[in-house]
Amino acid sequence: MDTSMASGNPFFDDLQNKGEAIDHPQNEDIMDCESLNIPSQAAVKPNGTVSSSVRELLECPVCCNSMYPPILQCLNGHTLCSGCKPKVDNRCPTCRHELGNIRCLALEKLAASLELPCKYQSFGCNGIYPYYSKPKHEYQCSYRPYGCPYAGSECTVIGDIPHLVAHLKDDHKIDMHNGCTFNHRYVKSNPHEVENATWMLTVFSCFGQYFCLHFEAFHIGLAPVYIAFLRFMGDNNEAKNYSYSLEVGGNGRKLIWQGVARSIRDSHRKVRDSFDGLIIQRNMALFFSGGDRKELKLRVTGRIWKEQ
Repeated sequence: MDTSMASGNPFFDDLQNKGEAIDHPQNEDIMDCESLNIPSQAAVKPNGTVSSSVRELLECPVCCNSMYPPILQCLNGHTLCSGCKPKVDNRCPTCRHELGNIRCLALEKLAASLELPCKYQSFGCNGIYPYYSKPKHEYQCSYRPYGCPYAGSECTVIGDIPHLVAHLKDDHKIDMHNGCTFNHRYVKSNPHEVENATWMLTVFSCFGQYFCLHFEAFHIGLAPVYIAFLRFMGDNNEAKNYSYSLEVGGNGRKLIWQGVARSIRDSHRKVRDSFDGLIIQRNMALFFSGGDRKELKLRVTGRIWKEQ
C-alpha cells in the first residue's frame, strides 16, 4: 500500500504521520494462534503467490505493518492491529465507531493459509515461509543487511559487506589496510582531543574478510579510560572463528589483551559497554605517552588469526 497517498480521512492521515512504528513479532510463540487451531507450519500450496489485494487486507491501516493475532475489527468490519488500538483512542480510524475487543478470526485464518518470500529476497534470501513463521525467520535471516559500523555519527546506511566496505572508504574516508598484523599510532596533542579521542576506526583485510579496529575514550563510572576492540564484518557464527591480540606500552611497561572478534551485528556501543577489549586508564595512557603527560601518543600493535 502506498502510504504516501492521502486516504481522504484527515484523522486517519494524521495517525499515519504521527504513529510510531510497531515492531514485527520476533517469535511466533507470542502470537495467539492456539485459539485458531493454526499449526506452526501452515499447509499451503508450494510456490503459491499472494495477490497485492490480499497483502493489503493484512496491512494495518494505521502503522502499515503486517497484522498478527489478535487482529481487531470494528462493528463495520474495519480492521487494525492490536498495537495500534491505544493510538486511536479505541475508535476505528476509518468509521470512528468504538472498537471493543472483536477479533477478526476469518482474516487471522486467511493469514495462516499464506506463505510469503523473505523481505530480504533482494539481498539473496530465496526462502518462502508461512505467514506466521516469516517474522521469526527475518529476525535472524543470515541475508539481512548490516548496519554501517562507523561509530562517529548516526549513520543509517545498510547493505551487504562489499557495499559497506566501499561506503566506509568513500564516504567516511576510513583508513584501509591489508594484512593480519598492525602497528597503529594514536596521537592527540589538544587537551580536549585527549579527553574525547572517540570513534577512531581502521579497517583491516585478511583471510578474505574485513575487520574493524575501534579506539575511543569513554568513562567507566567516573574514571576516564580508553578502549580498543576488534569487530568482524560478518555474522556472529563466523566472528567466533577469529581471535586477536592487542598490545600497548611505554617506559618499560605494557598491557596485553587477547579476545575474540565481535560481529558488527553487535552494535559498537554494546561491545564498548561490555568492556570487551583492551582498556587503558587515561593516566596510564599518558604515562605510556611520555613527555609532559598532556599529549596522547599511543602505539597499539596486534595481530588477527583464525582458530583451527
